[in-house]
Amino acid sequence: MTLTQNHFELFGFPVDFDIDQQQLSERYRELQRNLHPDRYANAPDQEHRLAVQRAAQVNEAFQTLKSPLQRARYLLQLKGFDIDAEKETHQDAEFLMQQIELREALAEVQTAADPLDALSGIMQSIRESQAGLIAELQKRFAAKDEVDHLETRQVVQKMQFFSRLQQQAEEIEEQLVDAL
Repeated sequence: MTLTQNHFELFGFPVDFDIDQQQLSERYRELQRNLHPDRYANAPDQEHRLAVQRAAQVNEAFQTLKSPLQRARYLLQLKGFDIDAEKETHQDAEFLMQQIELREALAEVQTAADPLDALSGIMQSIRESQAGLIAELQKRFAAKDEVDHLETRQVVQKMQFFSRLQQQAEEIEEQLVDAL
């Protein structure tokens, strides 16, 4: 294993959006067993530092590859297309309206007659939207012709929105459960 391998090479996978999550987890455990810094506790300092760096690379690669959003971002990055979520905005009017509606619904959850039920419906909607976007990314990355990077970046941006919204919904859920 070299520190210059990309995440897919590190785990022995082809550079592709579709990844077998069970194989990923198994390969992660195997790499962690072999590269864990504790195995190098008595080794010279340089060898121990290298083990720490390798373990960190394995952890970062695993976190990236297990998340469809992070994996899509990484695939685009490998092709030379970075996504700066803070600077890029989405121009799709229908999607912008959906964002506004979901944010408003989330803001109104705590005043609903049954806040947990209302939140559950929103979270289901988020999961369905994410599943649709993942399917779209699978189709785009599996296409034999060159991936349309601009449109693929827009799909990733939509996923980022839903990921942030899901985090916010989970935080609200935590607050509601704690208040019970």
